[in-house]
Amino acid sequence: MKSVPKNTVLIVLAFFSIYVIWGSTYLLNKIAVGELAPFFLASIRFTTAGLLIFLISKILGKSLAISRKQLLNTFIVGILFLSFGNGVIVWALRYVDSGFAALEISAQPLVVLLLMRLLQGKRIKKMSLVGVALGITGIILLVSQKQIVTQEGTVMGMIMIFACMLSWAYGSLFVGKADLPENFFVNTGYQMVTGGFTLAIMSLAFGEEWIAPTNWGEPVQWSMLLLITFGSIVAFTSFNYLLKTVSPDKVATSTYVNPIIALFLGWYFLDEQITSQSLIAAAILLTGVYFINTTRTTISLPRFSGHVIRPKD
Repeated sequence: MKSVPKNTVLIVLAFFSIYVIWGSTYLLNKIAVGELAPFFLASIRFTTAGLLIFLISKILGKSLAISRKQLLNTFIVGILFLSFGNGVIVWALRYVDSGFAALEISAQPLVVLLLMRLLQGKRIKKMSLVGVALGITGIILLVSQKQIVTQEGTVMGMIMIFACMLSWAYGSLFVGKADLPENFFVNTGYQMVTGGFTLAIMSLAFGEEWIAPTNWGEPVQWSMLLLITFGSIVAFTSFNYLLKTVSPDKVATSTYVNPIIALFLGWYFLDEQITSQSLIAAAILLTGVYFINTTRTTISLPRFSGHVIRPKD
């Protein structure tokens, strides 16, 4: 019996990480934000993960030295992706279901494409136009459900998630041109630490309550542990490993899988409602994202955990 090649096993494990772990971050954040203030939660997660990344980098012999310009750029990216892009999403999860949030966020490539057209004058190809039409149709179906939008705070949550998507989209374009640290691990560490620091300031500015980890409930403690170690470190390492090992279009398949995982986990663990209209909207929306991704694979796709695929052009 032939043994499975080591790199094949690593690839399978890496895909499991970006499919399941990133898909589960919506559930984990939803659990944690039920007890912790959103900006405080996000600050603890990213600051801790960033410091752990710095520690791992030093153990591996990687230099943490970067230029002043790179530090400024990582600070800007940290704000766009983590402070606003992730912190406000966590805030929105107080008002919307985790699966719903994941579906809305899956339209991110559509927002990036439209922003590239508006800010850079990039022409949208015909197949991408089909994707845009399908994506808009899916979003309209998703957010127009009366049984969802009539719930208190849901509309505001939807609007804030869309604002986060705009922040991510602009951040994606900024990352493609910015001078950032060469080592992706060090780069991410600086983004997480600076983003976490800004989130702490936001938390203080909004007068959020800071609760010591020893006073967190057990479900929240486990959620934070998983978010920091797996959602922020393991999945990101797997993600970058895959970018060097397989084609980018295969890595981008996580765009379609993550919301399905999030929907299932939210339904199974939190009894979140999955309507037939949500399923139809998901099918149409993800089909639109597929057309956009397969037509233009150079779009960078920021993840809910704050990591991005850099554009090739």
